[in-house]
Amino acid sequence: MSEQPSPTTTVAAPAGEAARERLAAVRAEVAKAVVGQDAAVSGLLVALLCGGHVLMEGVPGTAKTLLVRTLAASLSVDTRRVQFTPDLMPGDITGSMVIDSRQGELTFREGPVFTNLLLADEINRTPPKTQSALLEAMEEGQVSVDGVSRPLPRPFLVAATQNPVEYEGTYPLPEAQLDRFLLKVVLPIPERTAELEILRRHADGFDPRDVAGAGVRAVAGADDIAAGRAAVGQVQVSPEVAGYIVDIARATRDSPSLSLGVSPRGATALLRAARAWAWLTGRDFVTPDDVKALAHATLVHRLGLRPEAELEGVDVGQVLASALGSVPVPR
Repeated sequence: MSEQPSPTTTVAAPAGEAARERLAAVRAEVAKAVVGQDAAVSGLLVALLCGGHVLMEGVPGTAKTLLVRTLAASLSVDTRRVQFTPDLMPGDITGSMVIDSRQGELTFREGPVFTNLLLADEINRTPPKTQSALLEAMEEGQVSVDGVSRPLPRPFLVAATQNPVEYEGTYPLPEAQLDRFLLKVVLPIPERTAELEILRRHADGFDPRDVAGAGVRAVAGADDIAAGRAAVGQVQVSPEVAGYIVDIARATRDSPSLSLGVSPRGATALLRAARAWAWLTGRDFVTPDDVKALAHATLVHRLGLRPEAELEGVDVGQVLASALGSVPVPR
């Protein structure tokens, strides 16, 4: 007698398919307000499915903030924005104890981190002490204030934007903070055709402060994200692909140009991201191409160049590419 499928299997598949369709529709909604930047949209969707966070880097004016605001508008989730400035304090993010004038006692006032999608705008314009206020929230999904741990809503995603570190008035993120970001996505200056489309939209009356006016609507919600996460958890990873990820991580540790290679946390992050990407593209198994597609965004911000390599003008992305090229691809 053949084994009967479990009720969980019968129900979860349609739910996962519907979630995938709705999350795919998010791309079309974002495209109503943001031209190009497909890699950044993919990164945000992957992070949502992994329960991770995204660091977006680009010069001012490359639609970093607009992208996150548009993503939030296309999802039925709560969202808040924090503008990081040099005088921002940790309590301004996590919340603090305040005196209730009516009852005459201390009560906790929630900070903006108590949301589903937190836009941490220009995170590297605030000192490391305030940057680190997000560490517990990003790693454990909670904040501790006055000795009490308070859970954050689910899902919870930090989408942080930063200007390149060479810009005046910026503070490089500490290594521990960078390691908590699942992905780092660089938003480039758009190509000429995309920039022409941006100007055409503005000439037609597009207002980047009014994404609703661009016709962006919510097409997915927290239930779809939860269903997607459950489906991603069922994506298969062969021993050969797992070994490929480990060999990539070890190749970075052996690079003479790097003082800091990929940690085991980075290797597991690449595994999670590759599974989410495989599911988004309609497969229930991970291929080496999925790993290669996500390797740069998942690993590049976890690497540290040696001082002598920096003086020689070595680019960390080139070092990662060389490490990837040195690892045999499983067949």
